[in-house]
Amino acid sequence: MHLVEQHVIQKTDARFPTIDAACFASKNLYNAALYALRHHYIWHQTFLTSVEMDKRMQSHEAYQALPAKVAQQVLRVLEKNWISFFASLAEWKNHPEKFKARPRLPGYLDKTAGRNVLIYTMQAVSRSKRTLGRRIIQPSGLAIQVKTQQDPSSIDQVRIVPKSGFYVVEVIYEPKPNLSAVDPAWVAGIDVGMNNLAALTSNKPGCVPILVNGRGIKSTNQWYNKRLAQLQKARGRPGFTRQMQALTTRRTRRIDHDLHHASRLLIDLLIADGIGTLVIGKNEGWKQNSHLGTRTNQQFVQIPHARFIEMLTYKAQRVGITVILTEESYTSQASFVDRDPLPPYQKGKATEQRFSGKRITRGLYRTKEGRLINADLNGAGNIVRKVAPNAFGSDGVEDGRGHEPVVHPVKAVIPFTPRKRKRLPGPVSGFASV
Repeated sequence: MHLVEQHVIQKTDARFPTIDAACFASKNLYNAALYALRHHYIWHQTFLTSVEMDKRMQSHEAYQALPAKVAQQVLRVLEKNWISFFASLAEWKNHPEKFKARPRLPGYLDKTAGRNVLIYTMQAVSRSKRTLGRRIIQPSGLAIQVKTQQDPSSIDQVRIVPKSGFYVVEVIYEPKPNLSAVDPAWVAGIDVGMNNLAALTSNKPGCVPILVNGRGIKSTNQWYNKRLAQLQKARGRPGFTRQMQALTTRRTRRIDHDLHHASRLLIDLLIADGIGTLVIGKNEGWKQNSHLGTRTNQQFVQIPHARFIEMLTYKAQRVGITVILTEESYTSQASFVDRDPLPPYQKGKATEQRFSGKRITRGLYRTKEGRLINADLNGAGNIVRKVAPNAFGSDGVEDGRGHEPVVHPVKAVIPFTPRKRKRLPGPVSGFASV
């Protein structure tokens, strides 16, 4: 497993001009090599590997403008793009219905505005005691330094990625194992959603369920959509301006920040309770095939649930928690408390199963005995039962030791980034009873 430490380099940073010039040189090499590759492919219908291209391009001025190891990485990136093109072309020939048109050859980067990624392996990074010995990264051929928090022995490579109006220096490293004292017999389930970003429950006695408030992320998306519509209306014609791109970047980074906090909160709770297995509900194509109405569809698809699940997965695996993804058909309809059967999903076929309970409002589920429980919590419990049917005992939700799972959750508010503007208020961090 590899993780990324990011450093944002804005235009006001003294290192920006140096990085910008290097990424411009990387673009020149990319375009020059791409021209040679396209010409060779069109006339000979064969492909040149990055090793063959390295021999051809060594005398080119664009190649010589970069350190040799960095130039080789540019050619390898280009090679991967061509391999992806050939894979898409083969898939198009076998299944043309999956594509709107025939895949095109890899295209050129813009001659003036284009910038290309720079990849520095550890052989292309200064390893002196004055730099790496003090956890300072200095890429070869660049008069810049970046302070890192990682152990030099764990760093694999450094990337400089062009963004809209800024650069991101990415330190790729392999973290050391940090296994916690968790028991795989205790199973937790997470049901992801909108108003409640995540509902978590477990079969461990005394484990208090948690609801993570997702309304702040919805608010960020609503503000983004409103502001973007204003900018598009003022522009009066199609296109994506720098201001729109900056707005999109700000929104993406803010949501990413909030998802990191939410996932860290949940994993820390699992560690504290010693829970060693995590089951997460995820349906195939749930974004593409959602039919929730125009407004709700927009709200649902704009929340990056896949990114959130990815964060939960790698953070859980780092501490020794096993993660299982499962489809979540009928988990919101079946009664978790009454242990209703959970039939498997069959496309095009409606289930004949009648459930003992019913969801009466967006947030409440009524059980067979008329007991009201949180609807998202009911879904999280059923997600656990999808993978471990007897996780709560074979005779019902009780585990055979006189324990009945808690069905009244505590709501956790994500510690949002402090808002600098009044139009983007953020909730206070903490917990609140539901």
